[in-house]
Amino acid sequence: MVNPSVEHTKLSKLELRRIFSKRITRWPDGQPIVVFVLASNNPIHQRFSKEILKIFPYQLDRIWNKMIFSGVGSAPIVVKDLETLLAEVKNTPGAIGYGENIAEQGGLHVIEIIN
Repeated sequence: MVNPSVEHTKLSKLELRRIFSKRITRWPDGQPIVVFVLASNNPIHQRFSKEILKIFPYQLDRIWNKMIFSGVGSAPIVVKDLETLLAEVKNTPGAIGYGENIAEQGGLHVIEIIN
């Protein structure tokens, strides 16, 4: 899901993997992408990583840590629970996050994932 300021309605799994691994940092309109995630040991995060991104959570952690320690980037913002993740995406322009059984609701847009 994304903040309503994001114009995208569809993203490919490859685009999502590049966004969540922080290789893409701006939307096409130039707006910064703010990535929110749950902790690596959270079951929702693990399912999203494996089933949608096709990457293990520990591999994402390695990518983020390498970016941080080399000074070329930053890790996504880790939040404590799904409720907080939804609230942060809703209130942060350019934000993206994920969840389970999320329906279109005020302040959030659900993106269609294409292959």
